[in-house]
This record gives sequence, C-alpha cells and structure tokens, in this order.
Amino acid sequence: MSNKQNQWIVGINAVAAAVEHDADNVREVLLEAGAKNPRITEIESDARRRDIDVRRVNQQALDGVAGGLRHQGAAARYAAAKTWDEDELEGLVEAASGKALLLVLDGVQDPHNLGACLRSAAAAGATAVVIPKDKAVQVNATVRKTSAGAADHVPVVRVTNLSRTLRDLQKLGVWIYGLAGEADGSLYAIDLRGNVALVLGGEADGMRRLTREHCDQLVTIPMPGAAAAAGVESLNVSVAAGVTLFEAVRQRAAG
Repeated sequence: MSNKQNQWIVGINAVAAAVEHDADNVREVLLEAGAKNPRITEIESDARRRDIDVRRVNQQALDGVAGGLRHQGAAARYAAAKTWDEDELEGLVEAASGKALLLVLDGVQDPHNLGACLRSAAAAGATAVVIPKDKAVQVNATVRKTSAGAADHVPVVRVTNLSRTLRDLQKLGVWIYGLAGEADGSLYAIDLRGNVALVLGGEADGMRRLTREHCDQLVTIPMPGAAAAAGVESLNVSVAAGVTLFEAVRQRAAG
C-alpha cells in the first residue's frame, strides 16, 4: 500500500470525530478566529489535550483548504491512507484465500454515494472496493466525511481500465456478478461464498457496455410486484451495494 498522504477534512462533526477517535492521524486543526460556536471551543480543548497543533485562522484561510465544502469554521489536516495501486489487487485477492469479496463501482459520480458504499463495504468485511480513475468520483473530503472512517479501513483500488481489471480478476478465479435492473437472474439464486466481485453501475447510466460484457452473469435485486407496478426503477447505488454485500455476508455465515 502507498504511504499516507495529507488531506483536509472539514466540518465541525468530521473534525471533532477525527480528533476524538483518530488523534494519531490528525496533524493540525484550523479553527476560525473569533468563532462563537461552543463546539469550536470544545474541539480546541480536545485537540490541545491530545497534543494536536491548533491554529486560529481567518475565514479566508479555511475557505482555501475546504475546496468549496461547508467548513463551519473547522478543518483538520489528516494523514489518511492513500488508495491502493491496481497492481496490488492480485495480492489482496490471494490473501483472501478463496473468500475474496470485491465491490466494483463503475462510474459512481456522487461523493455521498461513494462514501456510503465504502461504509457498507467496510461493515461487510469486503476485501477491496474497485473504482475507475476516470469518469468517477475519487476519495475526497466529502467521501471521507460520508464514509465515517471507512475510507481508511477498506482498500480502495483505483484502476485505469475497468474491463481489463475484470478480465484479470477472472483469471484469478473471481466470479464477476453485475447488478442490472432488467436481468433475469436473482441475486438470491447465486452462490456468493467463494471469490466474488459484485459490480454496480453509476447513478445515471448504470454499468457501461464493456463492463456488462465482462461480467459472468447479470443479476437483479427482486422487488415485490407492487413496487415494480408503481414504477420503482432501481435502488440508490449505495443501498443496492449494501443489499448485495450483505447477501454475500449472509451466505458466508450460513456456510
């Protein structure tokens, strides 16, 4: 895995949580000078108690590190784990000893969705989350905030060519299942106990054509007839990821 890199996390809740739960990785805290919010004062006291450098700065300085996000007068420079290189994916699969569980996201654009997917992946004990380097959101401050720390606990592998990565995974004995609303097969009818990659498409267009073609099978999450009749097209990608991952968890627990 690559060395840690410094990133900025912003917002009172995110900074307070980092200081309280992961102080060793917080390099410094910036707080707005003259801020009257009592939670700002609490963050300052907590950070100083944990020997974290604290600086009071003007709003412009906070705006500069926040990159357009709402900082609420608080930011922290955080030594976060970098994403994994794609050539490390084979080692991750092999280390899983035939039980690899991969979440592959083809073009997720919303950082809140990616953050929620990472939370589900971490909770499910996923081996890794695979995302393309292009035409997809990357792990940024919003993703990190939404993931509630999961971005640092599940390997996020950025790949240049997703179709090629799926081919490489198949050569490693990984079965590739793509989630598609129009598929005939049911998620609940497939065996998810071995080496498995679960592929979900982006919010707007779903999986790209080449991604679909490299799946071993397309499956859907069955919905009750009433829901289908009401025109429910598809679940939010992060909800679908949670449902799919935890079906794999259920099967593995049942043996």
